[in-house]
Amino acid sequence: MYQYEAVEQVMRENGGYATLKHLYEHATGVEGCEWGTKTPNASIRRIVQRRNQFVKIRPGLWALESARDDLPQSIYDDSLPTADQDRYSHWYFQGLLTEVGNARRADTWVPSQDKNRAFLETTLGDLRSLDSLPAFGYEEMVQRASTVDVVWFNDRLMPDSLIEVEFSTDFQNSLHKFLDLRDYHTNFVVAAAAAQESKFEKRLSQSGFGPIRDRVEFFSFDEVSRLHAATDDAAGLAGRLTV
Repeated sequence: MYQYEAVEQVMRENGGYATLKHLYEHATGVEGCEWGTKTPNASIRRIVQRRNQFVKIRPGLWALESARDDLPQSIYDDSLPTADQDRYSHWYFQGLLTEVGNARRADTWVPSQDKNRAFLETTLGDLRSLDSLPAFGYEEMVQRASTVDVVWFNDRLMPDSLIEVEFSTDFQNSLHKFLDLRDYHTNFVVAAAAAQESKFEKRLSQSGFGPIRDRVEFFSFDEVSRLHAATDDAAGLAGRLTV
């Protein structure tokens, strides 16, 4: 069996699509396929990027071209309005970041209003490890943190990383959340399209955000997908996000 056939088989068995992380974990174990390389993950990336039978759905998410029209709506539906596609993408990246936190043995939270939102073929509520937010401080601070898209908690149930996923806003709402929570020793992260980084930097440069300017990190969606795919690597893409 050729390597691309192993990748194709894994996707087919997974409903016609797969994250890179899923491919990394399963394609090299397909019976009858020899990889013969110390960097099989790089080989898998080249296969999905270069062969016509694979199509990129979102960063880190690939599908079989032949299955594209039969994928669940939460995975792909190009007939949806852009706003609806953005909502599915928003939940997708919330899910990736929640899975990264889980893999790093953090306790994870997504807002209760998002718990029934679709992530691939499950829900964000099924991914998060916490059903309620730990009472780590004053009630108003806990309530503020409860609205952040993804929160990772350390083993003392203190907030370690607060992560906002941005699509159509101007970053101001996310930055104000971080500003309100600045007295906690935590990472502040905004995940957005790479093309939005200059807009993010401009907003962050405003004088009101001075107290957090050196604490907020920007992650592109491509970086998030690579971080998710490499969650078995303790250092990972973003060693600055630790628990």
